[in-house]
Formats: sequence, structure tokens, C-alpha cells
Amino acid sequence: MPPSQEIIDRTFHSKLGGAAYHAVEILLDAGFEAWWVGGSVRDMLLGEIPKEIDIATSATPADITKLFPKNDGTSAALGAVVVSYKGQIFELTTFRQEHELSNGRLPASIAFCDRKTDAQRRDITINCVYFHPISGEIFDPYGGEHDLTERLIRFIGDPGTRIRHDALRLLRAIRFRARIDGQYHPETYQALHKHAGLIRILSSNRRLEELEKMLLGPRPNRAFEDMWETDVIEHLIPELHKCKGVAQPADFHKEGDVWDHTMLAIASFTEDHGPDVRWATLLHDIGKTETFLLKERIRFDHHASTSADIARKVLQRLQCPGKRIERVDWTIRHHMMMSTFFDMDNERKSHWYFHPWFTDLLQLFWLDIAGTEPPEYILYNRIIKDYNNFLNTHPLPPKPLLSGEQVMELLGMPPGEKVGEIMRTLYDAQIRKEITSKAEAVALLKKRFS
Repeated sequence: MPPSQEIIDRTFHSKLGGAAYHAVEILLDAGFEAWWVGGSVRDMLLGEIPKEIDIATSATPADITKLFPKNDGTSAALGAVVVSYKGQIFELTTFRQEHELSNGRLPASIAFCDRKTDAQRRDITINCVYFHPISGEIFDPYGGEHDLTERLIRFIGDPGTRIRHDALRLLRAIRFRARIDGQYHPETYQALHKHAGLIRILSSNRRLEELEKMLLGPRPNRAFEDMWETDVIEHLIPELHKCKGVAQPADFHKEGDVWDHTMLAIASFTEDHGPDVRWATLLHDIGKTETFLLKERIRFDHHASTSADIARKVLQRLQCPGKRIERVDWTIRHHMMMSTFFDMDNERKSHWYFHPWFTDLLQLFWLDIAGTEPPEYILYNRIIKDYNNFLNTHPLPPKPLLSGEQVMELLGMPPGEKVGEIMRTLYDAQIRKEITSKAEAVALLKKRFS
């Protein structure tokens, strides 16, 4: 049966749903078959308004690009075209059959086909339900709706074959189990464990994208526990895999070992935690495996810097953008500073409290505490109070009118201490309101230092 009429109506009245409805109308009027498919239908059956809508159609990529001029045809060779229509973005995919994969990463070739054959290539049953927005018809060849009521993750066809065709399915099955708070069909679970090593053939960017979806989705701890149980994490992030069984001082960590602490921390994410904070939380104690010492108690001396170094290597291996790596590294490297802020003078506090990533650090402080049993927020609350008081009594300093790069370009000089001296002179003049615009800063620069 289709999604409830209430969900259908609410979806059609949303900007995304309304545009997707009209996109199907355009394809039908041109003589093609078109259906909503995959995650949008799954979400509607779960009683949720979809945030993305994919459309499967008998139209070829050439047909699609003619009907929807605003498109990105970069994936047209694989039968998929991303289009912009009524201010919304959709992926329109031609019914296709993927031939044997050459390396488990990308199809060697594709052939266009009918809807029934198109369904055979999809990964798990709950993502293989088609919905016709005009007629309200459901096409469900593999019992995906029934599996959804059972919260069951089940591969279509032979599970081992599905994984060998595309190793990303290892991660997708695990992510969707966490997404629906579900369980595995026994054959699906056995295949995940048996073929876990195939994750190594995936490209770094596909690994990063799927892991980030897990971290941003519901129950990320469930997904990472599953990756540990199936051995996927051992091949994906071996440094994190080693955290299981690394004991912690019982007086401070009654929740268990380093892995237990990390899982409890990522289970505490809230909507305001962005992806970089989530990566920092996942990896913030990864260096404890290298710094374990048994003295008067279990100790992890300098584990914050060691964790930051390891996290950097992990994210570089996943080809995470460099600026994001710097942000995660900085946050992890300073996550043991909670008790130090009260001894700082105002000038030093200004350096930290006005730092653009300090709110990330505050969030990691909170999540680190949330990952302990029992959580104790007294010190954290003191920091928040001091931080807010400082911001109230010390307005944020204005941004320099000129950057160091601009100063060097305008004066034709190389990097060095002299550039810093000039920057301080300009900034002092700005604070005294002797200059108030970029043009005035350039004029003063040329007057004094040309």
C-alpha cells in the first residue's frame, strides 16, 4: 500500500515534492515512464517528508537534458543526470542494468532497460520501492515495504554478489540499519562479515562521504558498533578499531574502555553538532592506544596531541579537505584544556575565546563529558559562564582592514617579521579609529611604508 495520504499531501505541498511531482508530469507528457524511487519512498513509508527525491525514468540521458536544460551531465554516461527545476535539485536516472563490475567500485558498462530489470540492480529491499506520484501506484518487486515494517535490512539477490558488485554496499547496509533502527537478515549479516575486506578497494572520497552520512545520521554509535562487529572498521580505520579493549581509569570512566567512551560520546550528538565536531568526537581519544601507561593509575600522557596526529593521518587517507582537517586537528589537540582557562589573563583569554573554532572546542568538551558515566558538567558550566561573561565585557575586536597577503602584495615584500610589524601598526591605527576603511588603510600603508 502507498504512504499515508497525509504524508503524500504534505510532501506534494513542500517545494521539493511539488517540483518533483511536476518533473514527473513533464516526463509523462513527453511519452516516458517516471517514478519516485529509493530513499524518498522509504522515508514516506516511515511517515517522514523526504529531503531528497530521486526519479527513475525510461527517458535516456539525452532525452532528460533536452527536457530539463538546467542540468549537470557529468554522470550521463552512467545513466544519471542531476537537474535543477523550480529551484530544486533532483537526480534523474534512466532505467538501467549494470554489467559485471570491473573492480567493485564503478560499473564497467551499463545498458538501458525496463523498470523491472532496473529494480534488480538495486542494493537493499527497502530502497527498491517505486512510487508513482500521479497515480499513487506502488511497485515493490522485492517486498521492501514488508521489510520496512519488520525493520529488516536485506540485500536483493545473493548478498555476496551484491557486495562484490559494489563494495560501498557494505557501508550502506550498515548505515540504513542505523537509520531505521533495524536488524539484519541473517544472510545479509553473514555477507557483511565475510566480505568486509572488500572495503579497501573503495575510493577514499566514497568512504568519506558514507562515513559522514553515518556520523550525521541517527544512531551513529549503532553504525560504528556494527562496523566493529563485522570487521569493516578494521579495514577502514584500523586506528579506531584498536580502541576496543583499551582500559581507562575506573575512577573517571565507569562507562568502560576507550571504545565504549567514544561510542557513548557519538551517541550524544544533537542537531547543532556539525560534521567537523562529529569527526573530532569520533577521533578525539584515538591516540590513547599509543599512550597507555600503568603508573599510580592508568594514564594517557599527551594523548590529545597524539590523537590529533593520528586523526590527521586518518582524514588525509580519506582525502578530507585540508581546511577541515586543520579544524578537526586543532579541536582534538586542545580538548584537554578545560581546567586551564581560569588561570589566564584577559589577553590570553582573548586569544582562545575569540578563536573562530572555539565553539567547536566547547562542543567537544560537552560531548567528551557526555561520553562518561556519570557525566559531570560542573567544570564545563564554569567555562561557559566565564566565556559568556568575557564576551559581554570584551566586545569582539574588529577584523583587520587588510590581510597579511594584501600587505605583501601592495608593498611587494616577502613574508617575515616586518610584515607582522606593519600589520600591528595598521591595526593599532584601526583601533584608534584613525583609519576606518580599506581604502584608508591602503593609503596609510603607502604613505608610511612604501
